[in-house]
Formats: sequence, structure tokens, C-alpha cells
Amino acid sequence: MCSNLIGGEWVAASDHATFETRDPAHADDVLAVFPSATAADAAQAVAAAAEAFPAWAATPAPARGAILFRAAELLGERLEDVARTLTREEGKTLAEARGEVTRARDILRYFGGEGWRMGGDLLPANTTNALLFSRREPLGVVAAVTPWNFPIAIPAWKIAPALVCGDTVVFKPASATPLTALRLVECLVDAGLPAGVLNLVAGSGAAAGAALAGDPIVRGLTFTGSHAVGAGLYARATASFARVQLEMGGKNPTIVLGDADLDLAVRIVATGAFGLTGQSCTATSRVIVQESIADRFAAALAEAAGDLAVGDGLADGVQMGPAVSEAQLATDLEYVQIARDEGAMLLSGGGRAGDDGHFVQPTVFDRVDAHSRLAQEEVFGPVVGIVRAHDLDDAVFKANAICYGLAASVVTNDLHRALAFVDRIEAGVVKVNEPTTGLALQAPFGGFKQSSANTFKEQGPAAVEFYTRTKTVYVTY
Repeated sequence: MCSNLIGGEWVAASDHATFETRDPAHADDVLAVFPSATAADAAQAVAAAAEAFPAWAATPAPARGAILFRAAELLGERLEDVARTLTREEGKTLAEARGEVTRARDILRYFGGEGWRMGGDLLPANTTNALLFSRREPLGVVAAVTPWNFPIAIPAWKIAPALVCGDTVVFKPASATPLTALRLVECLVDAGLPAGVLNLVAGSGAAAGAALAGDPIVRGLTFTGSHAVGAGLYARATASFARVQLEMGGKNPTIVLGDADLDLAVRIVATGAFGLTGQSCTATSRVIVQESIADRFAAALAEAAGDLAVGDGLADGVQMGPAVSEAQLATDLEYVQIARDEGAMLLSGGGRAGDDGHFVQPTVFDRVDAHSRLAQEEVFGPVVGIVRAHDLDDAVFKANAICYGLAASVVTNDLHRALAFVDRIEAGVVKVNEPTTGLALQAPFGGFKQSSANTFKEQGPAAVEFYTRTKTVYVTY
């Protein structure tokens, strides 16, 4: 039986309710039992964070950073165990899990270093015998609500900058993957984080998540998840003028132009579409292909999808794990049927893979209408649709004709067309000859349109901007 962490104490839910987390590759295997936090538990965690805030904010930033460095060391020492836990809980392959845990470790290191760089700007004063400067100060209590698909990397890139900036945190992980999230919290606690600075409340978003967003003590809310949930949390948090940072998914296109290296294009799209079982907000879910090479590209991508080994992520040779849950598997298969009904041409996959676990075949549709549901709605699984285009202008128009704007890429050997794509595409992350997936932790991350709140970015220096407020100081002497 696992516990919530509130004010430095490991505790049960106030009403003693619990929930289970299971292995998506072996649906009968229960991995852990967690307390299901109530709104009252969330309020208690916020109160604990508020009590811990003055002392933590007064702690020198380099000392705060040193704790993150120690947590990174501990996570590195525990990497293999945490990666196996991640695979058993979320489903991604062990290689993908190791990569994610390594990224979380590196995020802790990066923001640990921010403790030695935290500061402001010295500005020229308007008068003699005067100083004019700005300084960055912490917001206060921050709530972090995270998704299941990156159960340790996304919590790390939200929690680490908050802590080094001097904020205290109430963390609500996704109910599908709380065990992996707990491992990150344990590293931070074992590294010497004071009681109350980081609090963990596991459970449903409807109870704990909504309570955190609506608590007037919370001065910052950071959320990654669906647009519907994010919009609701935004409304609750901004009612008390809290600062909000949202990342709410995407329907990410890769444009393949006629001059592209066909083999490279197939590798790029297959990685973006089927890596991580397609369960990434930046996954490639639309491929907009110039008509001149569309037949050859479609055949090659279908073959690549059919060759992928699907199975338990802990097994040798497996290239794609299961959907995270029965509900996600059902969604994947529902969109397969929707695409069929809309008249798209199924080239590969389209069904379950195996009888045990939540496995789905990597699926490719061709001749997808750019306005169809498969081309417009986020599936969050390994289902990709090929949309055909006449030329670059047509491809960019179809890529932009959607409510999302998170990530996009182009495959081409023409530098002029590549840079024209960069200029005209409506997305917060833009890539040339790379998959839509994969991010550098030192670079700002966030989307346009309904993919974000269009306010604050995540990661890199942009994270410090969100987790701090600026104070301007005038001194005459």
C-alpha cells in the first residue's frame, strides 16, 4: 500500500478510499494500491506547502539547486529499477523507459544548475547616485498536474524548476501511473528536501486536481493533458488570478515533399507515429505527402508498420508496447472504425495485437480527407493517416487547417522550401528532417492555438519565467 505525502508525512486518504495501478501488458497484474486523495486532502497539501514556503523561499538558490543535483544522483543510481517500474506501469518499451528516466535525471541536473544562475538585471539608472535593478522571486505555492504518458519526465520538468525557483509544490500525478511518479518524489525527499516543500496527492483529477486549481492559495498551476480538462482547470485557477501554464495535446503533421529521401521519410514518420505507442502529445498522427511520391511512400510506411514487433515492453526485441489502458485501446480501435466509415483506405494494422494486454497493431490509413475526424481529432495511439497534397502550399494549408498547433515537421532536401515551411507553419515546435517527437530539455516547449494557454512555455530558461515573478528595485544613495 502506497501513501500520499503531505507536510513530510506519508498518509492515507482522508476517507481511506484507494485505487489500483496495473500492468497494461498483463491486465490482471496489480502493481500497487494508492490512496485516492479527496478535495480535503488537496487542501491539506496546499496548506502544508504554504507553511513551508517562507523558509524554502529564503533558502539560497544554490542550496536549493544542490538538492536537485543530489536527487539526480539518486535517480541515476536507481535508473534500472525505475525504468522497469515505468515499463510495467505505462507500457512503453524498456529502452524507451530508460531514455525517459535518463531525461528526468538530466532535467534535475539542468535545473540544479539554475540555482547558481538565478538573478535579475542591473539597469542604467535615470539619475546620479542611484541603482536600478530587477530580481526574480518565487510565486508561492504551485500545483503540478501531470499526465500518464511521460510519468517521470513531465513531472521532473515541472517540479524541478519550481523547486529551484523557491516555490513549494503540490503534485498530482495521473491516476494511471502514480508509482513511477512516486519514485521521483522519493529521490527528492531522500536528497534532503524539507518537509512540506513537495507534497504528493494521488487520485482523480475530478477530485484532487479540480480542488488544487480552485484553491486561492495556489499561485501557479501547471498542467499537461487534454484540452477539455485543461480548459476547465484554467477557468478555476484564473478565477483567483493564479498564473497558469497549459500543454493540451496536438494533431501533429509531418509533411513529406516530392524531393525527400523516401527511406529517411519513412523512418522519421514511423518513429514519430509508432514510437512510445503513439502516446505522446507530439506524436505524428498526420502525414501530408506530395502526390508525386504518395503511392511509394504509403506502401513503404505500411510495410514498416507491419514489421514492428508489438508486445510486453520488458521482452527482448519488442519495438512497441501496449496502450496504457483498456479505455485507451478502445479509443484507438474506435478511431480505426471511424476512419473506415469515413472512407479512408486501411493499409496496415487496424486491430488488436494478441489476446492478453492492451495491445493494438500499428495502423496506417491512406487517402484520408483533411477535414475528416481522423485528420482533425487527437487519437493518442499508433494510428496515422496519410493526407495527399499537390505541393508545399497545399500541404501547409492542410497542416494548418486544424485547432491544434503543437509540433510539426517537414522532410525535404530543398532548403528554400524547408525554411518556407518554418515561416508558415502554425506550431510551437517545428522540425526539419526530424520526427515531430523528441525535445531538447534546454529549449522552450509549448504550442499554439488550442495546444496551450498561449502564455508561458515550459523547459529551459522559459520555465524560470513561469515559476518566478519580477520585482524592480530603485535605490538612491
